[in-house]
Amino acid sequence: MDKIKMTTPIVEMDGDEMTRILWQMIKDNLLLPYIDLKTEYYDLGLEHRDETNDQVTIDSANATKKYKVAVKCATITPNAARMDEYHLKEMWKSPNATIRAILDGTVFRAPIVVKGIEPCVKNWKKPITIARHAYGDVYKAAEMKIPGPGKAELVYTAADGTETRELVHEFTCPGILQGMHNITPSIESFARSCFNYALDTKQELWFATKDTISKKYDHTFKDIFQEIFDKEYADKFKEAGITYFYTLIDDAVARVMKSEGGYIWACKNYDGDVMSDMISSAFGSLAMMTSVLVSPDGNFEYEAAHGTVQRHYYKHLKGEETSTNSVATIFAWTGALRKRGELDGNAELSAFADRLEKATIDTIESGEMTKDLALITTLDNPTVLNSEDFIKAIAKRL
Repeated sequence: MDKIKMTTPIVEMDGDEMTRILWQMIKDNLLLPYIDLKTEYYDLGLEHRDETNDQVTIDSANATKKYKVAVKCATITPNAARMDEYHLKEMWKSPNATIRAILDGTVFRAPIVVKGIEPCVKNWKKPITIARHAYGDVYKAAEMKIPGPGKAELVYTAADGTETRELVHEFTCPGILQGMHNITPSIESFARSCFNYALDTKQELWFATKDTISKKYDHTFKDIFQEIFDKEYADKFKEAGITYFYTLIDDAVARVMKSEGGYIWACKNYDGDVMSDMISSAFGSLAMMTSVLVSPDGNFEYEAAHGTVQRHYYKHLKGEETSTNSVATIFAWTGALRKRGELDGNAELSAFADRLEKATIDTIESGEMTKDLALITTLDNPTVLNSEDFIKAIAKRL
């Protein structure tokens, strides 16, 4: 059989622990037999990040700007325990945060819907995609513990030295204080990424904040979204037959629970972090969740929405059998291959991605699955497969 040809490489970002093991299994069993795979490879494993002083992460993000499409394996964000375990030079930042900052992207996460893995919310019939702003707010906040009575103020010193002050609180006792920020260009990029993704996927777009309470901070988000929509996207949305609307975050939560799904829900950074976990858990599993970082200038980075599956990796190192769910990692590859096919006009490559996704879903729906899904499936007598046999079962269908 002739392998499917590729004209432009995909940026390949390898990762850590059990997901790194699955990464190679997926390539060996599901990709390399069928595709003349062209990638520009970057090893984002923690040891190599440490060796290069994290330069490899920066290089991989810049390569994504060049080639437009990347696929990323799950990576470790080190804490104190990892510092000791890997003898690191320093506690390197999250690779995802570094890549997001360089690409100026928005993260879109959606559940992979499979018969037999039923959502907890009975009326959810279609996936709900969370669009998460990936800059600022509590993730770049300054914080203080207040030891006792005193005055806390926000102070802005302009370039010419003039000051603007806003009283936060007159403390009469000990307490805590937090200062958050965001920047207009990042909010504008977030809005455009959301509008473009809605048009790409032909889905309705919701945006929700708490502007009634946060009359300057959250209201600015609301205003920027509306201005950009009115000027640049209103006609395109009308032509596509989809709608955009703004609502309060508490109203959005209530609407989501009563909806059938099938739309994009755009959230600020913290809201998106929390709500994407809620959506994924309610649909079944974080291992059944797609994640793509989209920048407004058309760069795409596909990844699994979960971590490196550390517990299974330690079992694997001991020679014990694991039953690790590889679906999200497979769908990271299919997302990247489909997008590469779209951008290059390579219909055969895009069609392969569709077939691989169908083979994966058909395998689960036939009753062959990993242990995590077998524990929650409504199918009778599922066959529990180990990590490698699950991938091989997909290969057989493919």
